[in-house]
Amino acid sequence: MTCRSFFLRALALGLATFPTVASAQAPATDPDATPAVEETIQVTATRVPEDVESVPVSITVISGDELRARGATDLASALSNIAGVTVAPGGDVGPAGSVPEMWGLREFDAFLLVVDGVPWGGAFNPALTTLDLTDVERIEVLRGSAPVMYGATSFVGVIHVLHRQAGAEGTNVRVSGGNYSSGSASVSLALPSSGSFRQSLLASGERQGFKDDRTGYDRGHVLYRAATGGFHLDLDGSIVKQDPASPHPRQGRVLSSLVPLDANYNPRDAHIDEDRFQLALGYDKTLARGAWSTTLALTHSKRDTLRGFLSDLSNSDPNAIGFEQELETNDAYFDTHVTMPLSSNARVIAGLDHLFGRAEAESESFEYFAPLNGRTVPSDSTIDPETHFDMEDERNFSGVYLQTEWDPHPRWHFMAGARLNYTSEDREAGEEPLNGEEPEGEEEEEGSDKRTVTRGSGMVGVSWLAWQQDANGVWIFADYRNTYKPAALDFGPEAEPEILEPETANSYEIGLKGRHGRFNWELTGFQMDFENLVVAQEIGGLPALVNAGNERFRGTELELDYRILDDLTARGSYSRHDAIFKDYVQDFDGVPTQLDGNRLELSPKELAGAELVWSPDHGLVGFASWNHTGERFLNKRNTALAPAYDLWSAGLGYRFGTWELRVDGFNLTDERDPVAESELGDAQYYRQPARSYRLTWAARF
Repeated sequence: MTCRSFFLRALALGLATFPTVASAQAPATDPDATPAVEETIQVTATRVPEDVESVPVSITVISGDELRARGATDLASALSNIAGVTVAPGGDVGPAGSVPEMWGLREFDAFLLVVDGVPWGGAFNPALTTLDLTDVERIEVLRGSAPVMYGATSFVGVIHVLHRQAGAEGTNVRVSGGNYSSGSASVSLALPSSGSFRQSLLASGERQGFKDDRTGYDRGHVLYRAATGGFHLDLDGSIVKQDPASPHPRQGRVLSSLVPLDANYNPRDAHIDEDRFQLALGYDKTLARGAWSTTLALTHSKRDTLRGFLSDLSNSDPNAIGFEQELETNDAYFDTHVTMPLSSNARVIAGLDHLFGRAEAESESFEYFAPLNGRTVPSDSTIDPETHFDMEDERNFSGVYLQTEWDPHPRWHFMAGARLNYTSEDREAGEEPLNGEEPEGEEEEEGSDKRTVTRGSGMVGVSWLAWQQDANGVWIFADYRNTYKPAALDFGPEAEPEILEPETANSYEIGLKGRHGRFNWELTGFQMDFENLVVAQEIGGLPALVNAGNERFRGTELELDYRILDDLTARGSYSRHDAIFKDYVQDFDGVPTQLDGNRLELSPKELAGAELVWSPDHGLVGFASWNHTGERFLNKRNTALAPAYDLWSAGLGYRFGTWELRVDGFNLTDERDPVAESELGDAQYYRQPARSYRLTWAARF
């Protein structure tokens, strides 16, 4: 089925639901039937609160209390025991960032990061370095695309972080210190309110150091939230100052032994500094039938980067390539939608959204010498730039969407949705003369490109309550999703005017969700067929992005949750993924090579995890967790196999009424395996951060 025919059929199904359910004369439910199982509430899949168990997609919800019980303060530790999800700390965006993998695909922009209902990163890449988990109410993780509600920005999943509402009662204070001169402090509190007007403030600051030479970051974050009646306002500001690490080069099948483990080859004054400010406005109104919700968010970000990478493993001058870049982005996000009941057993969600992004970048690249021992690297002031690039990119992503949900019987839940997407992108980029002076006999190399796509996307899904007894039950569900996404833009040192082909995907998923007393579980299987995957490739000595033919992602995922006692919880997960190239030819040393059947690099076949959390209101508290990452290839030719590794973390503390003192340790066995590949340094890999400890005092009033 083509995407156009799928869109038309799904839209027709949605529209056909109007007269069918609205004219139904029979009661919506059998009065003798038992009610459907109700459990955790989510909003990511439908934009309105709905039970996780009945939605025919795979979703996991992690509460803020769970995060605090595990001492989780970053995305890697927060999502460590979700089936099929693994998060590599750091990456090209800097040590404050991360590189998530979902459904076997580890791509820096393949997933959508949403914070309090707003895409965090706008029309470009997820703004992971500015993500703060202080005062989080919950995190929702949807595996697979969200082709109706979020369209062209979500591809293999959505990570939705929700903070506590404006004026939420209670004051939370947290102070911590750790090894490598790390420390943090935060406070969140409700401000004085009047009538229906509520407001709150969150402020946090942290310094995180690492074992790697000259690596760390400082981050400050302030979030003001206010609400009155149906109006709400968020003012969010972040300042991040990063000292980047160096990825480790590979020689042949293994990581090079010529490079010390924690060496840093960046120029001495290397940095990735970003200021980000956002204003978000919203209005929610209850209608005579249904509800109306509107959101408008405006974001400005400015990033200043100076960094470098080894270009060869010799002690000859030069052996490294660096770049300096000033990047400014402006984003606007608008969404308005209505939710209307069509009858007592059906409803429709209809809306439109628009995402605008404009980026301007100026870069200068240079060569320099970095001794392989990582010492005495030069500063930027002693290096002369060799090339100057500039780029302007403007994106507009628009969508009109319709999603219907229908429960013809208490045991059945149908969902169908369609979206009409319009995406356009304009880019001007190229090489310019240094200092505005064009060398004699040379011409400025500028280029431009434009791409416009109008395309449908959508999904259909069904859930069936196969067994129920009181509050216990088993749901069987299946779904089909069709989506696409404009090609990624990595903001590296190069400035290529070409806009790559959009990525497209069709996915199928089938699964079971169960609940029996204190035991919850989910088992799913999926297949996703992918076209035009964007991958990194070195062209002319500089990193670049290219489309990579066809790929297939298959897998099974199991997630378990057992509350042994009221205050003791055990969780476990297991995933088996098979992420392979189907049809992609790449040139290696002048030899075209067909990669059909090869596994994607750094995509393990097996992921597993388990944790035990003891979290009473008073007395001893603690947790212990284990995560296993299976063997994975470091390269597309599948000649460099990295061994499996295990991570252990644990924490222990004591709660004294309203306050708590605890110590947490992460990566206790000090594993330093490769976890993410650099998009900028050729055949280079970021390692797992070294063992770390943190002592924390926290209080709630």
